[in-house]
Amino acid sequence: MAVIATGFFDGVHLGHRQVIESLVRLARERETESTVVTFWPHPRSVLQQDADRLRLLTTLEEKRELCLGLGVDSFQVLQFSREFSLMSAEEFVKGCLVDQLGVSTLILGYDHRLGHDSFDSPEQMMEVVASCGVEPVRVAEFSMDEAAVSSTRIRNCLLEGDVKGAKAMLGYRYGLHGVVVAGNRIGRTIGFPTANIQLYEPLKLVPGNGVYAVTVEVLGERYKGVCNIGTRPTVGLGGGRTIEVHILNFDSDIYGLDLKMRFVTRMRDEIRFDSLDALKEQLRLDCQLAEKIIVW
Repeated sequence: MAVIATGFFDGVHLGHRQVIESLVRLARERETESTVVTFWPHPRSVLQQDADRLRLLTTLEEKRELCLGLGVDSFQVLQFSREFSLMSAEEFVKGCLVDQLGVSTLILGYDHRLGHDSFDSPEQMMEVVASCGVEPVRVAEFSMDEAAVSSTRIRNCLLEGDVKGAKAMLGYRYGLHGVVVAGNRIGRTIGFPTANIQLYEPLKLVPGNGVYAVTVEVLGERYKGVCNIGTRPTVGLGGGRTIEVHILNFDSDIYGLDLKMRFVTRMRDEIRFDSLDALKEQLRLDCQLAEKIIVW
């Protein structure tokens, strides 16, 4: 009989990790399998609850890799639909967890919700779980700076450009993953060629506008880089928001290739320069600073 934890786990942040580590530890003690059960797509996108503002910290594949990296034996995905959203906690536990996955113990986070029910207290929810023949185990809240770590709090940090604050709550550097697409090539004419990134997951949250020190993975190698997120006010000609990165000590053609980028720190605002020479000088300083502050 499996030990299971359920939830959307967006970001797999330190609060989630406390739940998952309890899951793995208990499963090993009982010599049984540990399973994370998550949902896809996000409930808000299905139920159309502010879906236009929904942004994700992790893609489904990133979430899978993070959970398995924490020692989870099995990662299961349930299709979230309107019909699924109407299930009661009892129907979910019995129908999905007991009958389909053979759960014996359910690990619950401090603010966990099950099914369509509105419980008056966590204890009431745990009573329903127990009534289904499943042992409930509740994990305490994980706090930082006297506030609970949450996916919403991390999203707010990233939107403000505070990638260091996000890292403190995630436990790892936040990243973006996409394909390199053609840009206007102005960067190459001033000695700072950039790779323009198109994300694979359109709902992935992009940090606030600014210039960041980043690490870059491309062609199987890792490099230091400087990333600009914004509208490129000096050379953008009124264009839309872009994600572009100058990779330090690198000069290969990577159009159409896969690129992963992780944020180290925000170095400055995105600003408009009076000339390309002024922009070039600032980029030189940005690269010097990135070279100095990025450590593996």
